[in-house]
Amino acid sequence: MNSWRCKNKGQWILLLGSLFLLSVFVRGVVSRAEPPATEKAESIKALLQQAREKTGQRKFVEAAGLLTKAIEVDKEQSAAYYARGRVNFQLGKIKQSVQDFDAYVKRRPQVESRQWERGIALYYAGDFKRGAKQFELYQTFHDNDVENSVWRFLCMARYEGPKKARQVMLPIKNDRRVPMMQVFEMYRGSIEPADVLAAVHADKPSGDVLTGRLFYAHLYLGLYYEALGKNKEAEKYIRLAAQDKLKTSPRINTYMWEVARIHLAQFEKTRQPAK
Repeated sequence: MNSWRCKNKGQWILLLGSLFLLSVFVRGVVSRAEPPATEKAESIKALLQQAREKTGQRKFVEAAGLLTKAIEVDKEQSAAYYARGRVNFQLGKIKQSVQDFDAYVKRRPQVESRQWERGIALYYAGDFKRGAKQFELYQTFHDNDVENSVWRFLCMARYEGPKKARQVMLPIKNDRRVPMMQVFEMYRGSIEPADVLAAVHADKPSGDVLTGRLFYAHLYLGLYYEALGKNKEAEKYIRLAAQDKLKTSPRINTYMWEVARIHLAQFEKTRQPAK
């Protein structure tokens, strides 16, 4: 009986020792698989910074790869989805861009009203009703932006027609950027395209000021003509807006220049013979 107790006691000591060693091993594996929160945060921060740098250098493929790595580190990292949504748009990956913006909004619903990039991506994805709703929502965040009203018109014109879209344009009182109020009135049907161009030159601007004004006039003239089914005129103005030399102009939002470039690429794609 005593020998049995000693044997049994020895087995328990051996078992407890084995369990201790196993727990140490498991903790080591988990710690290697799941780095501490501070380490994860630093890793994500570094990846986002590198992605910003690559985006600034127009190395969009590399930027997208870095952002994907950030998401792999933490799938709830909202900023990486937003940045990758922009980069995917710049790569012409419109469907993926929409998915990323949706993922961003899912994780940060409180900023949904600010997502004008999402609205533009939805337009190019052909999801015009969702695009229109996004621009309507943006109006609650910023109600004095002609571009927002125009993009909502462009979405609505695709499923309601230009006439109906004109009647329900989001109201804008005083967008101070020249010639944006003239662009607004043109889309409403109260002035002609020539009036927009006249407004650009009214006070005889020069240099970067003139370059910036002409860019926005040409972009929105091109989109306007396309909405009316006048594709020849549309391509003429989109081509002017998408000139490569404009992408670094200080008076032009770089992302909007990318919009012009993507739009021109669509025009050129439609002219390519079917394989």
